[in-house]
Amino acid sequence: MPTSSIHIHESIKPHKILRSVLTIGDDDSKEFIPIQPDLFGNVDETTVDRIRRKRNAIEFYKHGVDWTNRMIAGDSLVIMNSLLEKEGMAGQVQMIYFDPPYGIKYGSNFQPFINDTSFKSTDKDEDLSQEPEMIKAFRDTWELGIHSYLTYIRNRLLLARELLTDTGSIFIQISDENLHFIRNICDEIFGKENFISQITIKKGSVIFAKKLLNSATYYLIWYAKDKEQIKYHNLFVNKDLQDFANTVGSHLWAENMKTKEKIKPTPEERKNIKEFLLKHPDFELYRLSSLNAQGLEKNKGYEFNGKIYYPPKGTQWKTAYPEGLDKLKQSNRLQEEGKYLSGKIYYKDYPITILNNLWDKIGAVSDKLYVVQTSSELPKRCLLMTSEPGDLILDITCGSGTTAYVAEQYGRRWITCDTSRIAIELAKKRLMTATFDYYKLKYPEQGVSNGFIYKTVPHITLGAITNSEISLEETLYDQPEIDKSKIRITGPFTVEALPAPVVKPLDDIDTFDENLGAKEDDWINQLLATGVLGKNGDRLEFSRIEKLSGTTFLQAEAETKEENPRRAVICFGSETKPLDSRIVSMALDEAENIRPKPALIIFAAFQFDPEAAKDINETNWPGVDLLQVQMNTDLMTEDLKKKRSSDQSFWFVGQPDVELIKDGRSNELYTVEVKGFDYYDVKKGDVVSGTISNIAMWMLDTDYDGMCIEPNQVFFPMAGKKDGWNKLAKTLKTEINMDAIKQYSGNKSLKFKAKPNTQIAVKIIDDRGIESLKIIKVGENNGKY
Repeated sequence: MPTSSIHIHESIKPHKILRSVLTIGDDDSKEFIPIQPDLFGNVDETTVDRIRRKRNAIEFYKHGVDWTNRMIAGDSLVIMNSLLEKEGMAGQVQMIYFDPPYGIKYGSNFQPFINDTSFKSTDKDEDLSQEPEMIKAFRDTWELGIHSYLTYIRNRLLLARELLTDTGSIFIQISDENLHFIRNICDEIFGKENFISQITIKKGSVIFAKKLLNSATYYLIWYAKDKEQIKYHNLFVNKDLQDFANTVGSHLWAENMKTKEKIKPTPEERKNIKEFLLKHPDFELYRLSSLNAQGLEKNKGYEFNGKIYYPPKGTQWKTAYPEGLDKLKQSNRLQEEGKYLSGKIYYKDYPITILNNLWDKIGAVSDKLYVVQTSSELPKRCLLMTSEPGDLILDITCGSGTTAYVAEQYGRRWITCDTSRIAIELAKKRLMTATFDYYKLKYPEQGVSNGFIYKTVPHITLGAITNSEISLEETLYDQPEIDKSKIRITGPFTVEALPAPVVKPLDDIDTFDENLGAKEDDWINQLLATGVLGKNGDRLEFSRIEKLSGTTFLQAEAETKEENPRRAVICFGSETKPLDSRIVSMALDEAENIRPKPALIIFAAFQFDPEAAKDINETNWPGVDLLQVQMNTDLMTEDLKKKRSSDQSFWFVGQPDVELIKDGRSNELYTVEVKGFDYYDVKKGDVVSGTISNIAMWMLDTDYDGMCIEPNQVFFPMAGKKDGWNKLAKTLKTEINMDAIKQYSGNKSLKFKAKPNTQIAVKIIDDRGIESLKIIKVGENNGKY
């Protein structure tokens, strides 16, 4: 199993991004923001006080200096192994949520574009042609059928067990198709003795089958690392009034709490108890409960309302006689029922019930971001049952980032990963623009890891009343108390991947082809089967691709499948290192000596160093086109996968068109304008200019350190009125400059300060999730900047 270092590509700090659009600037901010006078505010409040008040109104939970939440692009198997072997994280994860493909014929678990959540459930190749890197999430990507699928599951569960702490739990979301297989694998890995529950979830909607029974449920399988040590909190749901009435039946009564008048609802009234209560607004429901137990010791008569009552024949009073009955009388808890005496238990004495393993009313996801987005209620319940604030949560199938979102909401640390670039971009956007309630900390000075202040509900029993005990309370772990004076945003998180974002100084060029032999064969076969995907679904296809001998940096040569075939040579990058400018230079040197001269030089990599991308895009070689091709991360996976012509494992990367514009009023004031992508047109065989219409996100780092993007401004040009920063802006409307944040939906940045020789980085992500990085040094290009 490969073990690779995980590298930070982006450091996302939402509070830093929001500085640029706050109504009052920040002393540490580099952004140019005019301070508007507060004409109607508190005249005694100083500017400093106002800044502090507004800044304190927007919070995020901090987890200590040694932790930042993490979103990792790549194969979960390699990532988990790296967490174990490279980072020593064995035994540190409290809860794992795993939502694997439901089966080898699940034909809808993919999403081709960031803004496309259309759902297809057919089993046709054309419906499954958009994103194979969803890790075999749909039909026939499993070369050995169920064997490959189960191997995929088993390998990841083995590593998941090693990552779990001794008190930890894992939840696996699965349909009935492979439920029995998954249970068997989990029994083998975690042990039958550590099985906790099989939770049945009722679907929000049911797709009707043509034959036999419709499937209305799916499942969560829950195992513990060690059942004897498991961390667990009961969760509760409100006790349904109608269920209460139906269960109690003829023992149901209602009492006016002001006049003490009692009414016994009729059978018809019990059928719609809510309507009954609307007609009797001052009445509380209660049930009558037997006060009798087996035995003959305490069977004397007891006087109540001028009448003597005895327990039924062969029984005794279940409470102390007469003291317990006296206390019930004093508390208005006794009532005659026929010829016997009963106790009164009000609905409000215990208005909740413990959550069991049948979960309904989960509902479908509204405002979907992702085609197979999980309802947040599922990971929320799992997380709250089995973890505390500050605990570490791992989701190895990120999707739209639901588990990470819920973990952030409830103060947990989190790691999430996915091979899909679409999933990573959607999750990043979702978390970056999220707002949450601020939950009150139990010990504010000690931080979130010491827990929240939670709401409680009474659990009053007749036994507690008769024994003069303090009534019990149940803690509602899903209802922390809210501080309404504060609004919370997502804390800092990193976006990481296996290849480093740029070349490190100590990288040795001699290790370029290390361990790539077998991989190159697979990549060549995949490239021959799929070609390279361009804009509008056009493909550059090949009639043949063969390994190239006598060269080091060019691994293959090919012939295009065109009316006039062209010769191409191919340079593959490493799985763990970015393709750098040295490799580009060496490959070009080798290409100069190849006869006949190639018409195309294809550089295919998982990650391009910015200087390498610049060299590829700007090299002018008459008669030869240099093409930059993105390799999707599914090509890193060890699991067997069929090679289909409909796969999309190779994409042409657009060349960003970016301009740095100096403001005439200041030598250090600038804006950046993104004008679009230049794309390689497969049909024309040439690079053509594009527009901003396909840009899903772009980020601006006004002081790039050459290694990791830390954006000051982030833009979502494709966002709708309820998307991107717009929802956050509505929530934070008193703190946000609405005119400024509107620019976060465009292609031109806000003004910012930058000194000469500072590096400006602009990262652009198109609607396919493909990234391009443009780096500009202030003062270059004959003073243009």
